[in-house]
Amino acid sequence: MAARKSPLFDTATTLGKIFAFLGISGLAGVLAAGLLVPVAAAAGTGASASIEFFEELPAELEREALAQPTRIEAADGALIATLYEENRQPVTLDQVSPSMKDALIAIEDYRFYEHGGVDLEGIFGAIASNLTSESTRGASTLTQQFVTNVLNDTARQNGGVVTLSGGKSVGDKLREMKLAIAVEKELSKDEILEGYLNIVQFSGTSYGVQAASKYFFDVDAKDLDIPQSALLAGVVNGPTVYSPTENPEGALQRRNLVIDAMLTRGKITQEEHDAAIATDLGLNVTPTLNGCVGAAQAPYFCDYVTHLILNDPAYGETREDREDVLYRSGLTIKTTLDTRVQAAAQTAVNETANPDTTDGAVGHSMTSLEPGTGDILSMAQNTRYIPGEAAGDSVLNFNVDQYQAGDPTKSLGGVGGFQPGSTFKPFTVAAWVDSGRSLNTPIDGRKRTYPDGDRWPASCLRGGAYTVLTDEGKGYTPQNYGDTNYGTYTVLRGLAQSYNTITMETAHQLDMCRIFDIAFDMGVHNGKSAEGEPERLDVLAPGLIGGVQDVAPLSMVTAFAGFAAEGNVCQPRALTEVTAADGTSYPVAPVDCKRAVSKETARGVNYATQEVIKSGSGQLLEFGDIPMAGKTGTNDQRSQTWFMGYNSGMATASWIGNWKEGNTSLSGLQIGGRTYPEIDGSLIAGPSWARFMQQIPGLHVGKPFVDPPQRMINGTQRGTTPGTNNRGTGTGGSTGGTTGGTTGTNGNDDNGGND
Repeated sequence: MAARKSPLFDTATTLGKIFAFLGISGLAGVLAAGLLVPVAAAAGTGASASIEFFEELPAELEREALAQPTRIEAADGALIATLYEENRQPVTLDQVSPSMKDALIAIEDYRFYEHGGVDLEGIFGAIASNLTSESTRGASTLTQQFVTNVLNDTARQNGGVVTLSGGKSVGDKLREMKLAIAVEKELSKDEILEGYLNIVQFSGTSYGVQAASKYFFDVDAKDLDIPQSALLAGVVNGPTVYSPTENPEGALQRRNLVIDAMLTRGKITQEEHDAAIATDLGLNVTPTLNGCVGAAQAPYFCDYVTHLILNDPAYGETREDREDVLYRSGLTIKTTLDTRVQAAAQTAVNETANPDTTDGAVGHSMTSLEPGTGDILSMAQNTRYIPGEAAGDSVLNFNVDQYQAGDPTKSLGGVGGFQPGSTFKPFTVAAWVDSGRSLNTPIDGRKRTYPDGDRWPASCLRGGAYTVLTDEGKGYTPQNYGDTNYGTYTVLRGLAQSYNTITMETAHQLDMCRIFDIAFDMGVHNGKSAEGEPERLDVLAPGLIGGVQDVAPLSMVTAFAGFAAEGNVCQPRALTEVTAADGTSYPVAPVDCKRAVSKETARGVNYATQEVIKSGSGQLLEFGDIPMAGKTGTNDQRSQTWFMGYNSGMATASWIGNWKEGNTSLSGLQIGGRTYPEIDGSLIAGPSWARFMQQIPGLHVGKPFVDPPQRMINGTQRGTTPGTNNRGTGTGGSTGGTTGGTTGTNGNDDNGGND
């Protein structure tokens, strides 16, 4: 039986050649004392122990997938943001300029295409140089450096310790050599060079030659010239020491050393050498901004998207797994965002409540949905997406819930909504027409007090009724804005002019639970739900005019988009396709729509909300010629104001409110450089929406709304109040808001202010 050859002394291997050479040169003793003796002492004694130790070292290099940036894109492919731990843009070798390859090989390993992974001459030259001079010269080949980078990358991904060159033990060096030999058997020289150019760190978070080329010069790796290539080739030896931005003098010296090496190795001519030496660094630093903080557009939509990914177990079992996928796997996340709509929304928001001229407590957001799909078209906000407490800075999203589907383990980064004010009133109208009643039914809207003990039909509550119960026993007295306009008006006019007393008496004739059920089915829920599922709003009389719990703009716009789609409510949708760099495709939520109310009911609501625009609280808005529907809203303290504007092609929620100080009024606070003594939804939120619409004529216009049947408009009983017609014109009239004014029910003193 033939004796087994030791890979350490087999002269067919590179290490065998190393020892043969060192034996001849007389330096074998130096190597043995410096390398093998410590190893033998650790593993045992004698040469056999050293051989055994070497043979037990791993002979195969395990490589993890290289980290690559994630790209979040709008529907048209435009960049929203880039997310990464390591900014790396892998390229093939033919996508790297010849001068870059020549520069790297000339300075780091000029015998790269000749050795077998460990360079005999390099080791001898390093030993001789280190013995005869005060400098310390390394002998690692590019293959060994590639191995080291792979080992360090694997350690980073697995939470291990990264070993720097100066911190390597003898065992580390021997392992590196053995793996380098193994790599040379597995990969071609060009594959090794390509791998090295893609994995090596050039600066900070810039890894790989393409990312470095874009960062330092804003050119592709294939277009690097001689001085640019020499600079990058010099940087890899010490990304901090030779940083062109932090140490330009040292970087220039190192670059010129590389250019000299290129001349010495015959890679450039003397003329090319002299021309390259004569140039300056030629930097054009162009950072690839990282994360939603550096988003090219829509940073709060970006934030919403990242939360969706991190909450989804499809991207990994644990949050740490999902973070690895999001920040390291090179995802391409295609979204529903319409860049044209987003730009218009952000412009309107900035022009209305620019953070530089707006009190830090005042927030303004605008989000749009496409009816029939739920696609989120825009998500704009007036704050700067910057962590911190400075006025105008916030990473909290005004548009969304605190938690996804009410699950407290799945944050959405949202504030959790605001009191919706009169934007809640269309749900009462929906319940009214859904019950078979007509919009032009006259309602007694005189000022009245509903005494304690008064029962309102509410089938979902104990005893089948909502009972008025106030702290002081004074009953519940809803008021209209300015304490005026009390009288008999149609349901239609009551909504158009936003009269609280009409809404209350309308609801008094209905099952209150049906109103809140419709709202919930349309997508309206408590924005601060934390019980593991979305929570219905509490069935309370003040809630009929949006004066109790908080609702996020995205929830409200979902509901109004449902009305626009004739009762077909679609879940908000942000993602259309997610694919990793390795080709892995991740599931995304499909279009998910369900019928919440009948077509006729939705058409009845749309008929009524169009009247808000034609003759009510939205009639002064100048938004263009597109037929629109809408609803203003203001809570009782005038701390939260809204405008909901929609047609069959797009629904938009425009919100302005005090997000830092709860229910403290907006009055007197600076908004866009101005202060207002009194604010409602028609004063700022509405005009901001109109400004937004003016910028996108012809986009998402949809088809005209279909009128409900005549019986739903007029029924069998025509209004008898003077001035009443089929559009609900009644006595009196106001385009202003209405506000509650007395103690609320069940101990709640918030009646909700409305406009």
